[in-house]
Amino acid sequence: MSEATITRADLAEAVYQEVGLSRNESAQLLETVLDEISSALIKDEVVKISSFGSFSVRQKGQRVGRNPKTGEEVPILPRKVLVFRPSQVLKARINA
Repeated sequence: MSEATITRADLAEAVYQEVGLSRNESAQLLETVLDEISSALIKDEVVKISSFGSFSVRQKGQRVGRNPKTGEEVPILPRKVLVFRPSQVLKARINA
């Protein structure tokens, strides 16, 4: 299993190759899509991308954790976490 990283530049290049927009237009399109997704998540909205999956923000409550070195109990403050749930289509493609 390889650990390749796909960057914004790679995604913009893929848009350029597939859609035929200029490189600048492709990069701008990608930025617009990412900005829309980010804005929705900031507003606690769920982002569903058909045949890919959904992104949502979940609130985690305060809990008590433990420092693994000392064993000391430490409070973990409440926070929001980003959750991605892949679609059945994506899961099937990954496992094919």
